[in-house]
Amino acid sequence: MEFRILGPLEVWHDEASVRIPGVKERALLVLLLLHANEPVPVDRLIDELWDGRPPPTARKSIQVRIAALRRGLGADTVQTRGDGYAIVVGHDELDLHRFERLVSEAREQLAAGEPGTATQTLAEGLALWRGSPLADFAYESFAQPAIARLEELRLAAVELRNDAELAAGRHGHLVGELEELVASHPLRERLAGQLMLALYRDERQAEALAVYTRLRDHLVTDLGLEPSPALQNLQQAILRQEPDLDPGSPERSVLLAPLEQDRWEPLIALAESLARRPRREVILARLIPPTGDLGPAAADTNHHRQTLLDRGVVARAVAFTSSSPGDDLVRIALEQDVDLLLVDAAPPLVETPVLETVLARAPCDVGVLVPREQSTGAGPVLVLFGGSEHDWAAVELGAWIARAQDVSLRLGGPSHGRERDASRTLGSASLAVQRVLGIATEPVLVGTREADVLAQADDARLVVAGLPARWRTDGLGPTRSALAASATAPVLLVRRGLRPGGLAPRDSLTRFTWTLGPTH
Repeated sequence: MEFRILGPLEVWHDEASVRIPGVKERALLVLLLLHANEPVPVDRLIDELWDGRPPPTARKSIQVRIAALRRGLGADTVQTRGDGYAIVVGHDELDLHRFERLVSEAREQLAAGEPGTATQTLAEGLALWRGSPLADFAYESFAQPAIARLEELRLAAVELRNDAELAAGRHGHLVGELEELVASHPLRERLAGQLMLALYRDERQAEALAVYTRLRDHLVTDLGLEPSPALQNLQQAILRQEPDLDPGSPERSVLLAPLEQDRWEPLIALAESLARRPRREVILARLIPPTGDLGPAAADTNHHRQTLLDRGVVARAVAFTSSSPGDDLVRIALEQDVDLLLVDAAPPLVETPVLETVLARAPCDVGVLVPREQSTGAGPVLVLFGGSEHDWAAVELGAWIARAQDVSLRLGGPSHGRERDASRTLGSASLAVQRVLGIATEPVLVGTREADVLAQADDARLVVAGLPARWRTDGLGPTRSALAASATAPVLLVRRGLRPGGLAPRDSLTRFTWTLGPTH
């Protein structure tokens, strides 16, 4: 059963509308829904429904209408509780409850420094509104306080969404909507402050100060009050053009460069996981051969950039023709101070000329994604970890992805090497991940045959592995080659750059690597 009051009253069951006949029956249902899962005394129901002037038969009338509701909704849904009645709704069965839950989640996300995620959560919550709340009871006296409360909840959610958009640096598109909101609520200081900040960041300082002047005039004229200290401080900060008012650019960036034209989506999905906490910029680069058609490539790249911007991710895009795409990607990574370069590839990986150049010369970490057309893994992020320099980059990247996607991180180490198993190395990695990222790991020891590793990867949503230490001369080795060719999950192969991420200890090289042990 689904109940909707964020608009006209509606009841749905199994995707079909449930008709509630009778004005008093519908009003009684609304009163119970406004106190869902709580008993409402009969005397209060009578006072509300008849506005303090009940007929002698009011109590009997309530009983008759409760019986009608039970016929339509079920006896378990409308229950007798002492000298009153309660409507029982489950998790998210009432749109108001779902809206309040989403707003609470968004507030926590914004406090955690995830404005893009908060924006999406609030958009989902605000989409539940179908117009004015309880629109079909707008002239009923019992509904007036509830309608006012609900309208305030929606406006507060809009203000929270504005804060999230501003924190994500998306001030330009907010100006128009904020101007309308300020015009509708001329005494609401929080909206005025948001409009002032959006205008200032849009290089419209004079207009931002004019908003303050108009608000002050309204407050002084209508209420005899000066603006709040917070708004006065904002006005002074705008006059001084304080740097703290600027949204700031993300300190880190991820460069995406699909080597296949239709490979944007898996790379974007991966990069978006890395771009939210802490906030990172995503740079999309599309390099095409000199004989290619630049127009469609640029339009497609800009389309994906706009999609990321709409989801609250800071993004830039570039498309150009290149006769040396590997060299150009290295140049972009260097000029833009990129921390991670993500490209896609299919086996054999390191034999591709572009990849050979990128892996040999890129100053940043490099991730080579081998996507899957139909990946069904819903389990953990699996990192194959032996302790080499590239393995440490892989475990850091895998840990960031696991935290962003709210899934577990599994560290798989070889069950035997030249001297002992890798459990001590896994322990060191686990402690480092917990210290830096605050997430727990699941260490497992895995046989070094290709079949053992493939079996461990069966339920993973992503497999991350560092390149072997001698990848330039020996290639990927049998285990990584088997993963790239046959694993059901996407595989991300990682090469550590000149600027390590910070998880690896000083003495990070061990004797446990995935090229040791039986190879048959």
